[in-house]
Amino acid sequence: MGGEASMTGSEGTIRVFYDGACPSCRRDRRQYEKLAGRAADQVEWVDITGRDEELKARGIDPAMALKELHVEDPQGRIHSELDAYILLMSRVPLLKPLAWLIGLPIIRSVLSRIYHRMVMKRLQKTGRMP
Repeated sequence: MGGEASMTGSEGTIRVFYDGACPSCRRDRRQYEKLAGRAADQVEWVDITGRDEELKARGIDPAMALKELHVEDPQGRIHSELDAYILLMSRVPLLKPLAWLIGLPIIRSVLSRIYHRMVMKRLQKTGRMP
């Protein structure tokens, strides 16, 4: 998982910073890889566990990395929360319509609140957030 993201294909590799200590996050990653097929080759998955300094060097607050998905695009820009999901999902033909849908303003704001509520509940349940 280490090393620099390579530029392959027309879109280039993206780097997904995810919570590898979270069983549902690992399950979501496996599901994405199944749906993505060959597109999964252009996604580098980085478990954020124990990588606070690497995250900080990339401008990602480690506490926020637990609360929101972060994705680094091929140009080195960091996308978080729903923008990260939209970027990740838009690379998979089957998920592109869903990526478009969650980007709609009304849907986006509702999903954002639900997403944050679910994440906080998960972190509190596992004792990683007071």
